[in-house]
Amino acid sequence: MLSIRTNTAAISAINAITSSTAAASSAQTQLSTGYRINSAEDDAAGLQIATRLKAEASGTSVAQQNIMNGISMMQSADGLAATMVSIFSKMKDLATQAADGSSSQADKLALQGEFNALYGDAWSTVETPYAGQYLLAEVETNGVTHPEKLISPVVLQIGAASSATMTVDVSDSLANAEFESFKYGSSDLPTVLTENASTAIDNMSSAIDAWSSFQSAVGAVSNTLQSAYNVNANLLQNTQVAAGRITDTDYAAETAAATSAQMLTQAGTAILKQSNALPSLILSLLQ
Repeated sequence: MLSIRTNTAAISAINAITSSTAAASSAQTQLSTGYRINSAEDDAAGLQIATRLKAEASGTSVAQQNIMNGISMMQSADGLAATMVSIFSKMKDLATQAADGSSSQADKLALQGEFNALYGDAWSTVETPYAGQYLLAEVETNGVTHPEKLISPVVLQIGAASSATMTVDVSDSLANAEFESFKYGSSDLPTVLTENASTAIDNMSSAIDAWSSFQSAVGAVSNTLQSAYNVNANLLQNTQVAAGRITDTDYAAETAAATSAQMLTQAGTAILKQSNALPSLILSLLQ
């Protein structure tokens, strides 16, 4: 039907142009941002899922850093334990030398002086701080106190979920190492090698065994933490890929969509131009 009041063809062309223009704009936005979802209206459900995945990925990344901090702490403890083993090994050697009948009293006094110095080094080593706190123990005049580090159980957050924790407790092996190490007080230390070198040999052997046991416990924790890190690394990769599949632009598909929308817009514009000529055709019929 030809009508000068309602240009049906023009209305259809305008609607088509509006639709194709919106499609072209959406495709161009995705191509320029790299994201398929730029607002909730693009994909409300997809945005919700992607947001949850991104939050999980972020939490997992932080948990990985926590794990690395835990591994660093364990490595520091391992280094301190190795130093303690070295110190008590040297002290055992001195006691062994002093226990020999060929050592004179002067020799034993000289050995005793070195023994005392090493014993002081052991006290200093066990007080070594980590991140501003004592890692193993804070030594006081009358004994050893236990601050909040490896002495007490430490709960590490190793995952994005609140339940993803790991409790590190090597307090028993460490307490035994300290007990076996610091048996001499200031009053009896100066006569250890001159009066009872054989007992000192046994004491130093016990200290070496105890610190080796503690070192083994720390190493086991480090291995567990490394395994947790590897699990998180795999989880983080899969989570990021899953979120990307939802939110990222498929450039092949969107390039084709943008081209198609642009062609439809051009075609609609051409049709609109032609439809605007229909009233002139109607007027020609009236002549």
